[in-house]
Amino acid sequence: MKLLLKLEELAMLLLSIFLLWNSDAPWFWYLLLLLGPDISMLGYLINNKVGAFLYNFFHHKGIAIIIFLTGIYLSNGLAQQIGVVLFGHASFDRIAGYGLKYEKGFGFTHLGEIGKGKGK
Repeated sequence: MKLLLKLEELAMLLLSIFLLWNSDAPWFWYLLLLLGPDISMLGYLINNKVGAFLYNFFHHKGIAIIIFLTGIYLSNGLAQQIGVVLFGHASFDRIAGYGLKYEKGFGFTHLGEIGKGKGK
């Protein structure tokens, strides 16, 4: 099942690359924004609750889709590109095992525990 879920996330990542490829965004923009949503991890410098909220906000596929659809509705290519990049980034992270965060700490995700303290 784990492989099937990763393949599904890979398909969504490839879809986002395809959509971005067909937009007017320069490729360097995608590379910058591919890691850009991870700036939200700085919220963990405040506390776990703020960190989890910011991380989940910038890695939630529903929010990415809303931004993308808003861009379509408003004929705003930039909003569409941001939505595509956020969507693709979330898929990329989930392929790597980084899921949405619980308030318990960065290593506690909806996909299971990650990091050094795993299983303790």
